[in-house]
Amino acid sequence: MNEKIYFIFIRYKIRYSHNKLKKYLSETMAILGLVGKPNVGKSTLFNAMTEKAVDIANYPFTTINPNVGISYITTPCPCKELNLKCNPQNSKCIDGIRHIPVEVVDVAGLVPEAHKGKGMGNKFLDDLRQADAFVLVVDASGKTDLEGNPTENHDPVEDVKFLLKELDMWIYGILSKNWDKLARRGQQQKNIVKIIAEQLSGLNISEEDVKSAINTLSLDENPQRWREEDLQNLAGTLRKISKPMIIAANKADHPDAMENIKRLKEEFKDYIVIPTSAEIELALRRAEKAGLIKYDRVKNDFEIVSDSLNEAQRNALEYIREYLKKYGSTGVQEVLNRAYFDLLDMIVVYPVEDENKYSDKKGNVLPDSFLVKKGTTARDLAYMIHTEIGDKFIYAIDARKKMRVGADYQLKDGDIIKIVSAK
Repeated sequence: MNEKIYFIFIRYKIRYSHNKLKKYLSETMAILGLVGKPNVGKSTLFNAMTEKAVDIANYPFTTINPNVGISYITTPCPCKELNLKCNPQNSKCIDGIRHIPVEVVDVAGLVPEAHKGKGMGNKFLDDLRQADAFVLVVDASGKTDLEGNPTENHDPVEDVKFLLKELDMWIYGILSKNWDKLARRGQQQKNIVKIIAEQLSGLNISEEDVKSAINTLSLDENPQRWREEDLQNLAGTLRKISKPMIIAANKADHPDAMENIKRLKEEFKDYIVIPTSAEIELALRRAEKAGLIKYDRVKNDFEIVSDSLNEAQRNALEYIREYLKKYGSTGVQEVLNRAYFDLLDMIVVYPVEDENKYSDKKGNVLPDSFLVKKGTTARDLAYMIHTEIGDKFIYAIDARKKMRVGADYQLKDGDIIKIVSAK
């Protein structure tokens, strides 16, 4: 379709508030960053994920300041398995599917040599400092050049290559600042891993990440002998270790997209490549908000529930239905889910206070869902709930099995856990 599909369904004022979620997000949440050149549909994807209104336009640098919003990943809620009616407090449950809030940040588009200040330069890169994983958004239609200007037959493989290079050079720029002094101190004190981690602390890069990268590259024990090439390779390896990425091949509904998506999958076998149509996802969400359809995000289908559709809306929905038949989904929810569950290796657990009723002290059934890293222990969860509960931890109870577990018990996806602590 020639006109933007989502404009056809604007009938409501978007409401956005996440004040109640701020504490939960600040304590437990990994942040997902949307990265891409201008005019690839990044802001549309952000809107589709968060339903937060930001500028969407067909020209570079629509987004000047970073947009931060709340989206939701989805997973089966234990309420169905246990035949219970849940009362979520920090998340939502829709038809037995738990929707768990996550934080997404969208910064303005990157252009080649952004790390040197081109375009909006390092400002945009620095807006991504706290992101734990990136979604590389590319234009699978091939209709925008490297700087986001309209063109024909552009290869999106080149977009991914330049984006990876920009991110690597961004990290390299921070790493190499005052390097001679850092290397000398690292050699004298025999603690170069700690020194590099401190230099990169603003990027959420840990000592463990640095040690792993140095070992991977088999770098000389004396950092003063490292060459510029070694530092650049170290920056790239640190990016791979600390900032996992997924590729959203956006504008997948364009006729030229399928061949480009195939090329992306062939070229970047180490990455998850997901065909997406942010425009269609946003149209579906807006049509649902307008009361025109019921959108089933699990079955990736919709039902028309309004008799007041005009011809343009009916045509748009028919176009959308054909797309869903072809690809199975818009890909937007899959990007979110796979970013957190696959890239960041996270699981969902449900802390409760009553292991028999699966509730908190107010009687809310399965009130909270916590998104945690695989390997998180029962004691770790206690500290996430409250520092004092962690300090006074005695044991935990697996509510399903009614069985005690110790502090070092590693939580499993879907666990319902009661923490017992000293009064």
